[in-house]
Amino acid sequence: MAARAAAIFCVALILIRASGRRSFGQQSPFDACITVLIGAVLSRAVAGASPFWPTVAAGATLVAIHRALALASLRWVAVENLVTGAEIELVKDGRVNAKAMSHALVTRRNLDEAIRQKLGDANIDAVALAIMERDGKITVIQKR
Repeated sequence: MAARAAAIFCVALILIRASGRRSFGQQSPFDACITVLIGAVLSRAVAGASPFWPTVAAGATLVAIHRALALASLRWVAVENLVTGAEIELVKDGRVNAKAMSHALVTRRNLDEAIRQKLGDANIDAVALAIMERDGKITVIQKR
C-alpha cells in the first residue's frame, strides 16, 4: 500500500499540473468538482479497491474533461456561463431585487452582513451595487 501511495502521489502531482493552476486556485464549483473527484478516484488506487492503471486512466480522463471545458469556456461565453454561472445583481442604487435574492438563495441577513463588512454599516441606501459573484461571494460597491 505504501508503494501504491507513493506512485499515486506522483500521478496526482502530474494530473494536478496538467489540469492547470485554476483547478486548485480559484475553487469555484467547477474547479472543486475536479478536486473532489480526483481525490476520490485516486484514493481507490491507494487502497487497492480498484485496479491501479484503470484508476489512473479515470483520473486522467477527469482532468482531460476539466481542461476541455475550461478551454471551451475561454472560447464560448455560453459554455462559460453553463460551467461557472453568471453574476446576480442583488442591489442597484439602494434598491433590493427580491427576485434576484431569491434566485441566489441570499437572505436579507446575508446581504446586510456583506454590506456591513464592506461599508461598516448596513445602510442599504449607501449601496450603489451589490452583486453575487460567480464564486458565491457578494461584492458591494458604495455610492459616491
